[in-house]
Amino acid sequence: MPMAKPHPAPAAAPSQHGRLRLRTLVLIRWIALLGQAITLAVVYFGLGYAIPFIPAMAVIAASGALNVMISIARPTATWISDREAFWNLGFDLVLLAALLCLTGGLQNPFSILILAPVVISGWALSRRSTLILSAMAVALVSFLGLWYLPLPWPESGILLSPIYLAGVWAALVTAVIFIASYVSSVATESQRMSQALAATQLALAREQQLSALGGLAAAAAHELGTPLGTIAVVARELQRDLPEDSPLREDVELLHAESLRCRSILAGLAERPAGDGGLPYHQLPMVALVEAAAAARQRDGVELEITAAPAVDSAAPQPTVTRNAEVLHGVGTLIQNAVQFARHRVQVDLTWDEESVMLRIADDGPGFDLTVLSRIGEPYYSTGARARRRGEEDHMGLGIFIAQTLLAHHGASLDFSNEVAGGAVVEIRWPRDSLEVASTAPPGAPLRAVG
Repeated sequence: MPMAKPHPAPAAAPSQHGRLRLRTLVLIRWIALLGQAITLAVVYFGLGYAIPFIPAMAVIAASGALNVMISIARPTATWISDREAFWNLGFDLVLLAALLCLTGGLQNPFSILILAPVVISGWALSRRSTLILSAMAVALVSFLGLWYLPLPWPESGILLSPIYLAGVWAALVTAVIFIASYVSSVATESQRMSQALAATQLALAREQQLSALGGLAAAAAHELGTPLGTIAVVARELQRDLPEDSPLREDVELLHAESLRCRSILAGLAERPAGDGGLPYHQLPMVALVEAAAAARQRDGVELEITAAPAVDSAAPQPTVTRNAEVLHGVGTLIQNAVQFARHRVQVDLTWDEESVMLRIADDGPGFDLTVLSRIGEPYYSTGARARRRGEEDHMGLGIFIAQTLLAHHGASLDFSNEVAGGAVVEIRWPRDSLEVASTAPPGAPLRAVG
């Protein structure tokens, strides 16, 4: 039973807008320029080192000129694209390397700042942009290890050996590769989780809207039932009093028939919420909740059977639960997955004891791919190989994630496995006290919505 087939998610395709505001890059660049200018002034005027002050300040001025041009050309509150952010960070990387080349190369203790654009790229840009920027950083570090103007150490100063400079080069290259991959991976997972949680909220809001529509339909049926009954009574009286040859008799008969039809339609609307849509706080047996979740998930050619019984050696009564949109959507999604990939049959078994409630959903489909079984439930991670065996397009993996998140909110734990004879199995287990509500109905009486 593979992942649900939701609509393509934003993370699946390149986004038109990136994750950085132009204002952020401009502000970071101004801070860097200020720090570089102060450092050069202290070293040149304060310490008296004979560094190429004018060329170094020209590099800083070029970066400042870019900042001014950007600020004038467009609003800095704009969210910039991945490509534009890449060119900005690449420009900063090249200018920083030029400044280091004039001031000692890898001998300069501030050479570690070459990691800054790589870190920002790993967090905010795509993997492709981060990879290219990291390669640029490695190339520039290698260049600085060979070509640079040495720092004007005093005669009794430190003489850095080539072995030490080689160590600094290796450390910077390793740091670039490690930080780029680590930050990029963490940022990608964080972004996927945020988008998946947003999709979960949308799914829950949709389920709650459907429940609200069911309650509204029941209220409308209740409110309109009385006036329609009055219309039917009056029409019947008029029909009885009119002579057979009256020209109005046909119209009165039509009015009576249509009023009865309206009452029949409203009666159906009133019954539907109790059987499927329901009010959000409707109390019902657990098996009725499972049946409601499965009602709209069936497929032609697939038999869906639902059984309910207490666990072996347990005399506990069936739990009475609240009709909850989260549980309905979560269970319904898992049943839909089973039905979608089953060949002929889906078996849903509900059992309970004094401590817990168990729901087992099994299908006779291709089963879970063993290579991805341990990662089922992660957002945007799908069992695409199994989908292709069924001739269907890849899934994004959000369905299982949403179901797992919604059910876990009510204390459920999920276990995914395969049958020995073939087919997928999902087992859901709730602590009984996390679902059960106190029933005020007499034993054996059907539970109806209050109000």
